[in-house]
Amino acid sequence: MTSTLPPPEAAGWKRARIAQRTLRTDRWWSGPAWTVLGLTAFLVYGLARALQQDHYWVADYHYLTPFYSPCLAGQCVEEAAVFGRLPWDFPWFLPFAVVSLPFLLLFRLTCYYYRKAYYRSFWQSPTACAVREPHGRYTGETRFPLVLQNLHRYFFYIAFGIALLNTYDALVALFHGHNGGFGIGVGNLVLLTNVVLLWCYTLSCHSCRHVIGGRLRSFSRSPARYRMWTAVSKMNTRHMLFAWVTLATLVLTDLYVALVASGTLTDLRLLN
Repeated sequence: MTSTLPPPEAAGWKRARIAQRTLRTDRWWSGPAWTVLGLTAFLVYGLARALQQDHYWVADYHYLTPFYSPCLAGQCVEEAAVFGRLPWDFPWFLPFAVVSLPFLLLFRLTCYYYRKAYYRSFWQSPTACAVREPHGRYTGETRFPLVLQNLHRYFFYIAFGIALLNTYDALVALFHGHNGGFGIGVGNLVLLTNVVLLWCYTLSCHSCRHVIGGRLRSFSRSPARYRMWTAVSKMNTRHMLFAWVTLATLVLTDLYVALVASGTLTDLRLLN
């Protein structure tokens, strides 16, 4: 059936010219605003703690904050330096965990969810649906520097290794209770909770989903990988939640270790 209506151009129709940035009446700006506040708060706290270079280690219970793992500087406490120390001290502006922190930040910076978050909030491209963006043109991620976002898949492998390191830090602390035996304190629970949630965020990553099942031509020939891919796909639906939760748990874990290390808090022991 052919339409009898004339084309819009023939009828003299034109695109609507709206002077307002948007006609939306809801609080469309609240989401981007909270995103700016949340990400900025994390970056400010993380930078301050990385440059503090103190209160990162609780010798009595082997608590090491993830912000300082692995600790490689010459001035690191020997017991905290799992992989040994470099033969020189780091300057004040260089974090002790200089090997891991840049890659962890790049892993999150190039994350699919975080891209959407800071594109909309900081870059305003666009700030929200049906809201005019302030940029004259759109080039996507085809030019420098945004083309480097494609390195996310490689940062995933590094982040996976760092998650293993954080897991080791949390598990080894269980065997440093009183008298060097097995023990559990509130700090152990904090470290373990942080590690579990970090794994949830890391494994729910789109890159992990692709590594497991993205190149398979037939799932029927790889039932084990199909089950793993299905599990990761279910976790992937909560990737945004894990992205925000792990920012909070990283801060809370580091803060707890710092307060115990400084003597402000006493770690409550539940066992031994």
